[in-house]
Amino acid sequence: MSQTKKIEVTDVILRDAHQSLIATRMRTEDMLPICEKLDQVGYWSLEVWGGATFDACIRFLKEDPWERLRQLRAALPNTRLQMLLRGQNLLGYRHYADDVVDSFVQKAAENGIDVFRVFDALNDLRNVERAMKAVKKAGKHAQGTICYTTSPVHTPELFVEQAKTLQAMGADSIAIKDMAGLLTPYATFELVQAIKGAVDLPLVVHSHSTSGLAPLCQMKAIEAGADRIDTAISSFAAGTSHPATESQVAALKGTPYDTGLDLELLSEIADYFRDVRKKYHQFESEFTREDVSVQINQVPGGMMSNLANQLKEQNALDSIRDVFAEIPRVREDLGYPPLVTPTSQIVGTQAVYNVLSGQRYKTITNEVKRYLQGGYGQPPAAVNEDLRKKAIGNEPVTEGRPADQLSPELNKLRADIGALAQSDEDVLTFAMFPDLGREFLQQRQDGTLQPEVLQPVDQAAAAVKGASKAVATEFKIDVHGETYEIAITGVGDSGCGKRKLYLSMDGMPEEVVFEPLNEYVAEEGGKGRKKATDPGHVSAAMPGNVVDVLVKEGDSVSAGQGVMVIEAMKMEMEVHANIAGTVQAVHVKKGDRVTPGEVLIEIVG
Repeated sequence: MSQTKKIEVTDVILRDAHQSLIATRMRTEDMLPICEKLDQVGYWSLEVWGGATFDACIRFLKEDPWERLRQLRAALPNTRLQMLLRGQNLLGYRHYADDVVDSFVQKAAENGIDVFRVFDALNDLRNVERAMKAVKKAGKHAQGTICYTTSPVHTPELFVEQAKTLQAMGADSIAIKDMAGLLTPYATFELVQAIKGAVDLPLVVHSHSTSGLAPLCQMKAIEAGADRIDTAISSFAAGTSHPATESQVAALKGTPYDTGLDLELLSEIADYFRDVRKKYHQFESEFTREDVSVQINQVPGGMMSNLANQLKEQNALDSIRDVFAEIPRVREDLGYPPLVTPTSQIVGTQAVYNVLSGQRYKTITNEVKRYLQGGYGQPPAAVNEDLRKKAIGNEPVTEGRPADQLSPELNKLRADIGALAQSDEDVLTFAMFPDLGREFLQQRQDGTLQPEVLQPVDQAAAAVKGASKAVATEFKIDVHGETYEIAITGVGDSGCGKRKLYLSMDGMPEEVVFEPLNEYVAEEGGKGRKKATDPGHVSAAMPGNVVDVLVKEGDSVSAGQGVMVIEAMKMEMEVHANIAGTVQAVHVKKGDRVTPGEVLIEIVG
């Protein structure tokens, strides 16, 4: 063994663990009761914020993410609080101007963050420099991060050079972020030894257990000189999450690397979260289990959970294996970017479109176009030039730091959101997600914030409960020659654009989610939309929300012209006209929910 020293532990239970296993849905109310015990453990830090938590708070949970941070800061007075920051992307999916980066980091520090793990999805370190400087200016710990991946261009020598660059930027520590669980034990030893030999900074290993190898990788990392490991309490560990905290603590106990953490206290915390996890059963997925095929498809833990959930919502979960097979092909076309937000969303969503449309790159998302224009930075390797030509034509490609193209935008954002923002933090919420943020702040002002409904664990009991409150509507249906007696006994809350009916089939209570097949009736009293049957009928390839309508009645359009923009799976895509002609009717407006197969715009040739 090359060293003997106490190993420090960062627990990710309040951020990456639930992001990886239950699609980032854990609510603050389930975190606060256990904070007193978490604060007694003696962790080096707790990861509590950043990543997808900001998005999930306002999109699904209808919680103020800044208030979550303040509450956790108050509840964890003796523990460093850590966040994951996407460099120039902050917590959104685009690059922000430098003044927004400076303000966001400062406010995160003021509200309670002590340690900023700063990374760039492409390992284009020009995109982390401003955030690193802002962290240092705020007097906080700047952890420079290398996103680990495998490809013909990703070598230990390259990663060592990146570590040296981060040290020169003022990094207080270096993190190896293995978001997809691609590390193998001996590759870990070689990489850690190389970085520790070249850079005199504490080194952290963050590795997901997707392939089952992460605990072994961490042990080899420790032997090679690593100083700290990321773990998750066992009730939210393993699979696409992380090595179990208790297991790693037990493995090191009584050795020169002993963490000094109390296994009994950790066990009590695990018991608490075991009960909490049951509340979120609807977000569990078989695709978050340990699966060594990650070494082939390279899908990170958080992406795996969210991708499965999104496909499930679109009734396309049976296509997930095809999507996994398509992801490496898209990644190669884009020059082997590491798969971590936002590139994981960019690659993953494009792979979904390629599979569900039945034709590769029939639809290309706006984010892929921006990526191919250099809008996210320098890809690690050459991109597929045929794809670039198809996506952006002869438009110029940005070679410099993308944020250099951006003018200061904080004052404009402040003016745009106006009185809905009651603080600088509200302005930053709006900056991260303009449409979603505005909706959140408006609903907060109106007192109409409603989180998505958590389904009860016992669905049958829920149905029976519903039956006791309502008179059943009974009817019969015939399916393949069998007759079923149906009794609708209640209607549940809507969630994700769907209505739930509690019913009984032949006396067996069930909860069923009914979704339209050929016709979608818009929510809140909107008109029903007919099924697209004509070449001039414009429809969407995937369910989503309308971000912008680019044409109006009477406009002349050409075949292939973008006529509207929708957001699906957090990515924007243009919807195109199939034929040239005149816009006869527009059946949607900004903010509308749309589903595949319905007529959104009518064009007459």
